Amino acid sequence: MTYEEGLAWIHDQLKFGIKPGIERMKWLLNELGNPQEKVKGIHVVGTNGKGSTVNYLQTIFTEAGYEVGTFTSPYIMDFRERIALNGDMISKDDLLKLLFMVKPLAERLPSETGYEPATEFEIITTMMFLYFGQVHPVDIAIIEAGLGGLYDSTNVFNPLAVICTSIGLDHQNILGQTYEEIATQKVGVLKDKVPFVFAENRAEVKSVFYKKAKETNSQTFELGHDFKFSGNSRAFDFTWQEFKLEKLSLKMRGQHQVANAGLALMTTVLLQGKYPRVTKSLIRNAFAKASWLGRTELMADNLMIDGAHNNESIAVLVALLRKEFADRKIHILFSAIDTKPIQGMLEQLATVGELTVTTFDYPNAVKLDNYPSAYPRVADFKEWLKTCNSASVEDLYVITGSLYFISQVRQFLLDK
Repeated sequence: MTYEEGLAWIHDQLKFGIKPGIERMKWLLNELGNPQEKVKGIHVVGTNGKGSTVNYLQTIFTEAGYEVGTFTSPYIMDFRERIALNGDMISKDDLLKLLFMVKPLAERLPSETGYEPATEFEIITTMMFLYFGQVHPVDIAIIEAGLGGLYDSTNVFNPLAVICTSIGLDHQNILGQTYEEIATQKVGVLKDKVPFVFAENRAEVKSVFYKKAKETNSQTFELGHDFKFSGNSRAFDFTWQEFKLEKLSLKMRGQHQVANAGLALMTTVLLQGKYPRVTKSLIRNAFAKASWLGRTELMADNLMIDGAHNNESIAVLVALLRKEFADRKIHILFSAIDTKPIQGMLEQLATVGELTVTTFDYPNAVKLDNYPSAYPRVADFKEWLKTCNSASVEDLYVITGSLYFISQVRQFLLDK
């Protein structure tokens, strides 16, 4: 089996869809000797901000000289991004080695257990735990939940800490219709006496969080209550008890990134006893260099791409554009998949710039004719890019929407 054949087999498991539950995961991992039990990791859940928070943590611990594994989704440029070591995606040889071990088990699973076949996400999650726990053990793994938490495939290990970045109304057909229902799913990963670090303003969500933390005897660290920051992404101060760091600067812009960095920093401070090589100066340097593909990423001086794919992340993008680019004329190109609240997302974007919609090559992509007629349409993002004035300092061109869309745009811009 070649790498290309193996990757094709993994992608073919997408036909089994999304099936919340961890019974299949437990069986697969048990057959492998339960490598997840050897993983020392941080579990990151939430609606938006997970990837950036994972990236801050990875950069900090890698800068400190630790071997750091990360597990993220979706990927932007290459499938192998999902399992990475010290910020570099897993090699093709190592991915194929894992597949040789996991594929036969996945094929045995239905006949030997009566369970439905394993999904694509379950297979890649099993490979990740096998890699970080057995094949290539790491000092620390930072593991992003895929969907929800309680019934997510990643909820099979005992973490050093749990982070919840945000709660938004996304994937409601699976996670629930209300903030409380979604919060219950997310915080469902919390285990006995595991510290819980979170950022949340809604009283109903905080009530769910504190109730669960009490049940698990977990110490809570709430942003804005137990630890705080002041300032913006260009210069902010962090405070927790006697611990202070001043005039921190982020490469990634926006107040939401300051919150994500604050969550990562609070968690790092909690784990400093286990990872003593992490110092204040190192954290400062890590924040100044950490970046995340496809999130408020400037591909040129006046061209930004951002995978804002729900109402909450669109609101964050809009706030960033208003605050940091108020002096620019903003032109926006948007495309999304058909499970998203398109009308609300478009209405928000239209308040800050000249908005055009498009479609892209993906099964779920919203067809051009299905967008509201009030917005100008372009058949292909490449045509829209031809209208951009790359030399203008007065204009800002923003491409946003589905991460699958952003992936295709980013590849095109790099090739160009």
